[in-house]
Amino acid sequence: MSEKQTRSEMHGCIVCGKLHQLLVVYESDGALFDFKVMSADGKKVTHPARPLVACEKHTEEQIEAAVARVYGLSQDEDLD
Repeated sequence: MSEKQTRSEMHGCIVCGKLHQLLVVYESDGALFDFKVMSADGKKVTHPARPLVACEKHTEEQIEAAVARVYGLSQDEDLD
């Protein structure tokens, strides 16, 4: 069984930049395993390689647009 590392990290909202506290778990090779948003007004944003967070007040459309702007379209969206 691989050993996991847990860290407390601050990440900015993908839409507006407001800081949120995260508890992040990494595999022993440094790959993201999972994370939890500890800030009351933050929510988890799904991304395969990194922990992302957004404020509760942002809509799904705003979040998707911000992720696409920062990281580009996913491979699934490129095929359409």
